[in-house]
Amino acid sequence: MTYGGYSDKLVVDEHFAVRVPDGLALDGAAPLLCAGVTVYSPLVYYGLSKPGTRLGLVGLGGLGHMAVKFAKALGLEVTVISRSPAKRIEAMDRLGADAFLVMNDQEQLQAATATMDGILNTASGAHNLTPLINLLKTNGKLILLGAFAAPAEIPVFPMLIGRKLVGGSVIGGMKETQEVMDFAAKHHITADVEVIHIDYVNTAMDRLAHGDVKYRFVIDVANSLAPHT
Repeated sequence: MTYGGYSDKLVVDEHFAVRVPDGLALDGAAPLLCAGVTVYSPLVYYGLSKPGTRLGLVGLGGLGHMAVKFAKALGLEVTVISRSPAKRIEAMDRLGADAFLVMNDQEQLQAATATMDGILNTASGAHNLTPLINLLKTNGKLILLGAFAAPAEIPVFPMLIGRKLVGGSVIGGMKETQEVMDFAAKHHITADVEVIHIDYVNTAMDRLAHGDVKYRFVIDVANSLAPHT
């Protein structure tokens, strides 16, 4: 029987193995294999990784906090966009974002119109994309990373006038994943995690459903297993 990520040992083809650089803590590095490459890949692919690029970031959760860390390490100017004003301190004081916008504050959104080269949208709930598109400069790019099920309505006229682009991205390939790990080690980037025992999984799932985690649960599989006899 194969237990995948719940195994203490497994054998894989070398082409599907990722080397964790020395000095990178395993618990903080684990989410880089998913959340880390999910935010890093579109920055590179869509040409938003050049120092000085003005990047908007919607959502400050598991993906969002990783995006801030990678974007700042790349030398980008980062504006976090959130529905919750309470996240301003977390975004700017702790994670190092350069600016913060409240999504439903029309005055703030108006002042930021046409100021961003690109936006990574990590929000998973259905929402109006028009205010985000209006934040983009000419040739700006809105990249969807959150998988909301409801069809998205996209205003055509602002897209035509501004030659703007709406794209998407998910995870990344093996080469990119190794690049993420090496970049993270060089810049001392890890995910903010809460390490749990396997017995705590059901409670963790309940907390996750209520948004009660900053920002990833990591299961300590090795110390959760019964000793071998």
